[in-house]
Amino acid sequence: MKESTSPYIDTLVSLVTVSGIVIVDRITKIIFTKLLALGESLPVIPNIFHFTLVNNTGIAFGLFKDHGAVFIIITIVTIGLLIYNIYYYKKNEHLSLTYIVSFSLILGGAIGNLIDRIFIGHVVDFIDFRIWPVFNVADSAITVGAIFICLKCLTTKERK
Repeated sequence: MKESTSPYIDTLVSLVTVSGIVIVDRITKIIFTKLLALGESLPVIPNIFHFTLVNNTGIAFGLFKDHGAVFIIITIVTIGLLIYNIYYYKKNEHLSLTYIVSFSLILGGAIGNLIDRIFIGHVVDFIDFRIWPVFNVADSAITVGAIFICLKCLTTKERK
């Protein structure tokens, strides 16, 4: 079911979310590439949370390193599918605001990491919880968007 919002509000929310993620992602990556040398770590909470500058040539968790062109193509196709998904379902299935924000988070994250891949050949990561691979704001947005979609799907199925 559609949460009561107008198509204009939905579009504005999507554009603001995508733009906000891309802007915050770019700013944080610029700050940490200026602040830290590659591989350098700045402890915030020692042995728990650090800022560590890493160049990731792979995908999530650093898997499949050094396949840059493939990841650029996959990301462009994914971005196209996300835009189509938002547009199609918003128009034909009355996509809820939760889904619009979730897909927009994923889209913003994908664009943020694509910018890195195209212009510098790798993704800049800097958030380091020591028990998890180093990641960035774009990765966080993608993960949060995916979690929101999963939760929304689970709660929707439970109601039926």
